[in-house]
Amino acid sequence: MGQEALVFGWAMVGILALQNLAVAKPSQGSLGSKARVFADLSTEELKAVHTFLWSQRQLALKPAKALTIAKNSIFLIETLLPKKQRVLKFLDNDEKHPVREARAVIFFGAQEKPNITEFAVGPLPRPYYMRVLAPRPGHHPTWASRPISTAEYVLLNRILQEATKPLHQFFLKTTGFSIQDCRDRCLTFTDVAPRGLASGQRRTWLILQRYVEGYFLHPTGLELLVDHSSTDVHDWVVEQVWYNGKFYSSPKELARKYGDGEVDVVVLEDLPPPGSEEAPLFSSYKPRGAFPTPITVNGPRLVQPQGLRYQLEGNAVLYGGWSFAFRLRSSSGLQVLDLRFGGERVAYEVSVQEAVALYGGHTPAGMQTKYMDVGWGLGSVTHELASGIDCPDTATFLDALHYYDADGPVHYPQALCLFEMPIGVPLRRHFNSNFNGGFNFYAGLKGQVLVLRSISTVYNYDYIWDFIFYPNGIMEAKMHATGYVHATFYTPEGLHYGTRLHTHLIGNMHTHLVHYRIDLDVAGTKNSFQTMKMKLENITNPWSPGYHLVQPTLEQTQLHRERQAAFCFHQALPKYLLFTSPKENPWGHKRSYRVQIHSMADQVLPPGLQEERAITWARYPLAVTKYRESELCSSSIYNQNDPWDPPVVFEEFLQNNENIENEDLVAWVTVGFLHIPHSEDIPNTATPGNSVGFLLRPFNFFPEDPSLASKDTVIVWSQDRGLNHVQRWVPEESGGCWMSPSFSYNGTYRSV
Repeated sequence: MGQEALVFGWAMVGILALQNLAVAKPSQGSLGSKARVFADLSTEELKAVHTFLWSQRQLALKPAKALTIAKNSIFLIETLLPKKQRVLKFLDNDEKHPVREARAVIFFGAQEKPNITEFAVGPLPRPYYMRVLAPRPGHHPTWASRPISTAEYVLLNRILQEATKPLHQFFLKTTGFSIQDCRDRCLTFTDVAPRGLASGQRRTWLILQRYVEGYFLHPTGLELLVDHSSTDVHDWVVEQVWYNGKFYSSPKELARKYGDGEVDVVVLEDLPPPGSEEAPLFSSYKPRGAFPTPITVNGPRLVQPQGLRYQLEGNAVLYGGWSFAFRLRSSSGLQVLDLRFGGERVAYEVSVQEAVALYGGHTPAGMQTKYMDVGWGLGSVTHELASGIDCPDTATFLDALHYYDADGPVHYPQALCLFEMPIGVPLRRHFNSNFNGGFNFYAGLKGQVLVLRSISTVYNYDYIWDFIFYPNGIMEAKMHATGYVHATFYTPEGLHYGTRLHTHLIGNMHTHLVHYRIDLDVAGTKNSFQTMKMKLENITNPWSPGYHLVQPTLEQTQLHRERQAAFCFHQALPKYLLFTSPKENPWGHKRSYRVQIHSMADQVLPPGLQEERAITWARYPLAVTKYRESELCSSSIYNQNDPWDPPVVFEEFLQNNENIENEDLVAWVTVGFLHIPHSEDIPNTATPGNSVGFLLRPFNFFPEDPSLASKDTVIVWSQDRGLNHVQRWVPEESGGCWMSPSFSYNGTYRSV
């Protein structure tokens, strides 16, 4: 059966099924039951979708782990959210529950013309239809754009082992390690992307490294370019070799010239064997050195002697004035949905869209690297969080399920955490002096916040994703970067592109950029966008006409079209970015929320140059668009491996230049920073100074600070005689001992 016939048939099945589908109207339930409309797929749902797809014989599916590219296999299954208007009718008007569906990505490699096709599968939990999810017109993902799979890595490793056989003695002499028969002294590789120089290519540079703790920091000086475009592994070939600054046509040529003494060889220092009592590797986490003031006891811990102050109902959270749903999307990461304060919606969605790291270097791999992490499963690499380190001991830990490059759902324990913590400063406070050695009153509100956290480990880098909820209606999104730097082999020329971190190591300079989507619904879905800034005026002093007065005045600008609200990095971004409702607060101001961006990002790639087409969102620290169902994501799992013809081009969202007055608006925010590695990045980049994000702040949205509802306030009144009068609204906790739970960490993630 031809692909066209299959597509038509599946589409008809989907249409007929939807026509016949009847969903019972649910009774008014708890927030948790409503929030399930956004929930990630359960084990049972993932298995049901898997079973249904495998029952469709026309798909001719094979296991994802089968060691061939020429197969049809499922790559990804995740929740497919219903359209926003249907969800709002369900949430706000008690209309029927939207149909629950899954998004399934299938690689059709066993066809004459291999392709990638996405399907909607439903209704869950008992699916009986599927329909093709059509890409944006003219933007079908190419076969070469598919993310690399575990099976492809295994096949690449086999090709590498075979192709480098002539270099066995070369490896032993120069590194002390090998690829063949290596036991505990093996070589491994890091692959970089994009994979080629033009659309349709799949040509990857591999960095050969010694496989030890922190192997990212142990390049051998050898890099290889492998063409693995074909579905027939026998056609794969090593096209070029780079060693210590020079290119060779093949491993055989390098081996021959090495034997003839024509290679400028660098013999690496010998490394201690695993488990050795010798000094630890410079790439190791093992402590070394000493502080002038030794620290030999455990530090402070967070305690909750009176229990949790938040409620968790499934994927719904309630905390003080806040309520929201969340999900951990396997493709791109953490999402907060139906965000409300005091029962009133502030945003329909706040989500991570993409994280990129754009590098420079002297080696081929160094200069080629432009990582787009959604193409590496940004949301699926959410491994176990360590209690007391990644999250406080008091946190509630939540598991995740991912069906990503697997043959069934994989269980990731403790992949998210939710916790309340003190921020170390009061949210508000004032000491009211009597200016006579005493005071009239002191008042303060404890600084407490709720944090929802996940961590994505995308190979060498660890991204800590936080959504932080303050009691005064502020929500903060923050990314902390840590982990190992992406490094290449030292050459003198490499110092133009980074810093020497060890004898044979260059830490390559790079820029981290993160993109967020903020679907604001400020007191409704009809919003406008305006900016405010300060402007100085020079006027005659009204009470002393002989003098002039220079003072700030407020300048407000209403923006009408999308292009006006797309701020490029070379423009000055106004300090106050306001999403306003037509409704007013009691004092006559439009109820608004402000986007406040904390970032050190700048534009890295010139617009329109080569791979920049895949990340056109990185031109704008802020862009505002009208909501469209066809514009839900600014990137895709395919943009990494075909950035020259990507399925999603953010710039196209702005081309129609739509009206943004009294419309459903979406803010797209880019944050990031330049990272020039330095010696203190050994062994790992630290989080302080490497955090960026934004805040959503109420601006005339409430009649007064909504944190006045918090009972964490303490007021002390001065008394002429006796003890001062202390007012509390939450009783002090009684004394007692608290013992931290014993530390444990498993770290595994398994099929279920």
